[in-house]
Amino acid sequence: MRAIIALLVACATALAGPAAAQGGFPERPVRMVVPFAAGGAADIVSRLVAQGMAEDLGQPVVVENRGGSGGVIGSQAALTAPADGYTIVFHTASSAVLNVALYRNLPFDMRRSFVPVSLVGLVPNIIVVNPRLPAANLREFVEHVRRNPGRVTYASSGPGTIVHLSGHMLAGLIGVEMVHVPYRGSGPALNDLIAGTVDMMVDTLPPYVAMVREGRVRALAMATRTRSPAMPEVPTAEEAGLPGYESYNWHAVFATVGTPAPVVARLERAARAAVASPTIRQRLVDVGVDPRGGSAEELATFWDAQLALWIPVARSSGATMD
Repeated sequence: MRAIIALLVACATALAGPAAAQGGFPERPVRMVVPFAAGGAADIVSRLVAQGMAEDLGQPVVVENRGGSGGVIGSQAALTAPADGYTIVFHTASSAVLNVALYRNLPFDMRRSFVPVSLVGLVPNIIVVNPRLPAANLREFVEHVRRNPGRVTYASSGPGTIVHLSGHMLAGLIGVEMVHVPYRGSGPALNDLIAGTVDMMVDTLPPYVAMVREGRVRALAMATRTRSPAMPEVPTAEEAGLPGYESYNWHAVFATVGTPAPVVARLERAARAAVASPTIRQRLVDVGVDPRGGSAEELATFWDAQLALWIPVARSSGATMD
């Protein structure tokens, strides 16, 4: 009898070992702060990831939308919570990178306040023009811009957005000024692009797949290193003659600084498991995300590279958010 009890105790100790090493994390629901309003792309993607993480963690992952000020309000809300892993943040390129350059008085140091957990995926951008523009491909568009300095227009969803800065960066690489025409959202900008009121736009791919195939807009190139499975016929910018041009939005999971390393590692494992789930992975693809599910270290490297890329572009554009 004593031998049986000893064996049971040994088994229980072995099973409890990993949990004890992480303080039993998680022992209650985890809150995922999404610093954007409900219904947008970040909200949709975060809920897919939260579902997968909950399955791996064995605890609910509750999405909390705290929109406002381009992600600043939600970020601040997360930073007021204990750094114990029970509050995590779902950042995008806008909230994790662009805000660093666009806000002159950002109330926190982004890079020193958040800890990378996992890159969920990339959302590729595409360069599109009105089909009546005399440019069948990217090389012809570049030539057209150079022949018409200061006359070619590009639309955006607003000053300081990834759409605006992608167009600004493109003009910088071409080396000729283009005229920025800001709108309140991508929808009105797209309508004017189709109507021919503006000439060009660099925007996230998903809304344009059907429009390109219907001939309502013309695709010149993907602003990514690889072609998109959704539109494999569209070349990358480098293939189309403009090396060095790369622009996309992205989604990633972060914790706050001070979160214990074993807890960050557990969150990383859950986030990667979520993205690796065949069901969730396919649903991410369906909403236009190129799934990644990378490690915390890979996200840290990626994040630093994105900061190095976008901060000079944002500052040279003159756009500010405060």
